[in-house]
Amino acid sequence: MNEGQGIKIIVSMIGLDGHTTGGEVVSMILRDAGMEVVYLGCNQTPEAIVQAAIQEDVDFIGISSHASNYDQIELLVRLLGESNAAGIQVICGGNIPHDRTLDLKAKGVAEVFPPGSSREAIVGYIVGQVRARTAA
Repeated sequence: MNEGQGIKIIVSMIGLDGHTTGGEVVSMILRDAGMEVVYLGCNQTPEAIVQAAIQEDVDFIGISSHASNYDQIELLVRLLGESNAAGIQVICGGNIPHDRTLDLKAKGVAEVFPPGSSREAIVGYIVGQVRARTAA
């Protein structure tokens, strides 16, 4: 399937979060949908992720989160804005409590995908956002 062709995304874990399975599975899902995936792995800083996103000219940053590193995700979004890269959308997945999901969205995270989110939901969201941006 190539519905994601032409879309580029970074997938990473932020801070001391060393849980890689979710990020690796989502990376494969996105790759199989035709997207170009830049996998940074774990223990990345918000600054390093922003720098990589700008250098790689990505459409999205996907953060797999299974730890209480929400302040670092918020910093990532803030740094994107300060770097004139606010057009790069941040999406997250993982074990994020509902109240934290609401906080992250209020602070600029585009979408949060909880455990068990389907391939269709993740790919469909990304493709839909890029199509909407292209149409605007």
